[in-house]
Amino acid sequence: MLNLNRPETAFAINVVRQASLLVKQVQKELVSVALTKDDRSPVTVADFASQALVAKALGETFPNLPLVGEEDASDLRQPAGQATLDQVTKFVSRYASQSTPEQVCNWVDYGAGEPGARFWTLDPIDGTKGFLRGDQYAVALALIEDGQVEIGVLGCPNLAEGYQTDPEGKGTLAVAVRGEGAWITSLEGEDDPLQQLHVSDTATADQARLLRSFESGHTNISQIDYFAQELGIAVEPVRMDSQAKYILLARGNGELYLRLLSPKKPDYREKIWDQAAGSLIVQEAGGKVSDLHGKNLDFTAGRMLLNNRGILASNGQLHEEALQGLQAIKA
Repeated sequence: MLNLNRPETAFAINVVRQASLLVKQVQKELVSVALTKDDRSPVTVADFASQALVAKALGETFPNLPLVGEEDASDLRQPAGQATLDQVTKFVSRYASQSTPEQVCNWVDYGAGEPGARFWTLDPIDGTKGFLRGDQYAVALALIEDGQVEIGVLGCPNLAEGYQTDPEGKGTLAVAVRGEGAWITSLEGEDDPLQQLHVSDTATADQARLLRSFESGHTNISQIDYFAQELGIAVEPVRMDSQAKYILLARGNGELYLRLLSPKKPDYREKIWDQAAGSLIVQEAGGKVSDLHGKNLDFTAGRMLLNNRGILASNGQLHEEALQGLQAIKA
């Protein structure tokens, strides 16, 4: 059972819930159909506001633990960043009253910590294009100890049952603690019960649902198609942004998820905050996560998974067959 009396677990759930509701407000108020394709200002505001809020809370609650975050405040401190900083401060002030622009910058920069024996890692918004489209995105927070993810929490404001996107719904919050299982509840219903997650028991590859990203730049599209053909997958894939795909895998709404290397970025290595929380949620739900060669993810190498190449996540039963398929297409 999940021990909600553990301070780190209770804290992670509460702060991800707050940050997720904050960025949902940013999306509702700043993202509109009139937004130009290249205008990323709403997600920039949301990114900084989310990291500032989480960092402030972490600095007050666990001051001796570093935060390894995605953002830093250097752009906000420039004259050209003043308008963005003002908006960030406005949103953060709804949860941390009387916040000043200087305080907000300092909180964002708290996320510039270096990984050590024990630290938190944060992706303030995973799935930026999903955020801008009004689709799926996530706030992802994880506690890493001695190279292992011990706690992982994902807040997905637009994720409803199954594969559905519902910006007006309660959203989804998933949490996993090593040895205590993976659990899910609604994001906005603080009193709603936690339900344990379990991966699907599908054991034949032709029935596997492959979880895929919307964005072609994140992976190798042609190789994923070859992989599906190699395994004889006959089911239509599920396309979704962000680590929300890990939640679908953990609750049995899919069986396989790949992060292959884009031919444009053959030397790319995953950032730790893009995988930490979601990988533990899948593992604690009974699934398996490795790199493309079957190696466990190594969180001891700094801010990136330098010792791993790509990602393979599965319901466990199909993992070895998937690895063989990857070898056959030389992914």
